[in-house]
Amino acid sequence: MTTYNGWANYETWNASLWVQNDEFLYNTAKACVTFCGADETPWQKFQRCMMHGHVGRHIGQTPDGVAWDDDKICDVEMNSLMVDL
Repeated sequence: MTTYNGWANYETWNASLWVQNDEFLYNTAKACVTFCGADETPWQKFQRCMMHGHVGRHIGQTPDGVAWDDDKICDVEMNSLMVDL
């Protein structure tokens, strides 16, 4: 199995890079951990906020062009990252 800078793939690495290094995305991710419902994970909540939220509708992808809801992004790795923020 090939990884990308220790992450599952480029898409996961890119999403994690932006979440960890952009203040707005970082704070949003932390809030998603706190406020996700019982029927969703923090990553699912973050994706919903980025793709369908009032602010997120304008931030549907990373500045490098990876969509927040890209199926290639490893949700297990992103949930782990978010819980550790």
